[in-house]
Amino acid sequence: MSRKLRVGIVGAGIGGVALACALQRQGIEYHLFERAKAFGEIGAGVQMTPNAVKVLKSLGLGSDLQRIGFLPEAMVGRNWETATELFRTPLKENCPKVYGAEFFHVHRADLHAILSQDIPGECVTFGVQCTGVTRNSHSATATFSDGSVFEADLIVGADGIHSAVRDALWGTDKPHFTGHMCWRALVPVEQHPLPFVSPDTSFWMGPKAHVVTYYVKGGKAVNIVAVAETEEWVKESWTEPSSTEELVQAYTGWHTDLIQLFERTDPTQTYKWGLFDHDPMSRWSAGHATLLGDAAHPMLPFLSQGAAMAIEDSYVLAQALVYFGDDVLAALEAYENERRPRTSQVQLQARERGRTYHLSSPEELRKRDLAYQQEQAKNPNAVGIRAEWIYEYDATTCRQRFEAEPVTV
Repeated sequence: MSRKLRVGIVGAGIGGVALACALQRQGIEYHLFERAKAFGEIGAGVQMTPNAVKVLKSLGLGSDLQRIGFLPEAMVGRNWETATELFRTPLKENCPKVYGAEFFHVHRADLHAILSQDIPGECVTFGVQCTGVTRNSHSATATFSDGSVFEADLIVGADGIHSAVRDALWGTDKPHFTGHMCWRALVPVEQHPLPFVSPDTSFWMGPKAHVVTYYVKGGKAVNIVAVAETEEWVKESWTEPSSTEELVQAYTGWHTDLIQLFERTDPTQTYKWGLFDHDPMSRWSAGHATLLGDAAHPMLPFLSQGAAMAIEDSYVLAQALVYFGDDVLAALEAYENERRPRTSQVQLQARERGRTYHLSSPEELRKRDLAYQQEQAKNPNAVGIRAEWIYEYDATTCRQRFEAEPVTV
């Protein structure tokens, strides 16, 4: 690199701080802009699947991940009413051998903390909201709600599904409500494991609804993600309050293990929101500005890949900027060539899982469950949710693909 690049990052969620971490490791100058008053993430769990863990280890965060994470024994599909196992895929022992890295459950705030722990205070501006992005032939400039501006070789929108940067680059394209609503809650665990929560990633599948449960914080809490179909529009907000009673009522008739868990949720810390979706974009970058994470490819949570895809994006973008040096446009072309096909496929496959998890007719259920059993018999390491192709990917080898696929800019 013949001169030092300067990067502006709009948004300091998981994707924004992951990019800052990756750029810092490569010695690239950056500045983060965040509308919140301080770093922080909502109290919810997140699955760090092997594809994301490879990146975190490459960033030097392997020991931190071990410290904050929980290693599930297996991924288990269960019948909503009887708890009968539909599939069981070993994770703890097999993922390092099969996919080259572990499968961790972590608390979102803990993940954010390890990604942001080395970011100097002078590299972050809090309490400002991006109001626009302009571009010229050699740079881009972000403007903010306090009247400040920031010019850089590259402006990156890591500002989520309602991205101001995406709107500035490509025009407003509002996400659409999917007809699904989601509850999230954490249940503290005094003695691990709870007798009614196995130490696994458990997918409970029922008619027009499903529930995922797993331990976080080294087994000190259980994370609940409960999704149900609804005809009523539900606000898209991670902090919309719900209640223990509402959650329990929504899953009347489901297995007693789940109901026992739901009854232990803190009613002041139980949240709900509507799930919204975007079609895959045909381009992310315009001039010296681009998108990352949910700003580029918001995805439904049915494959647990939102945070993982943002982390992959961050690593690949940082590597592209190093590889192509001063040629930011070539770096962005390589970044998109590597990332857009993959994230588009994950987006679309996540939609499909939302359908298959919620089947309700006896014939559809029989066919689905038989397919799970047949796949398990053929390959005990087959992931019941058909995510092997996601876990196999290794973003840390992206430079090899840059060399093999010349850009056209």
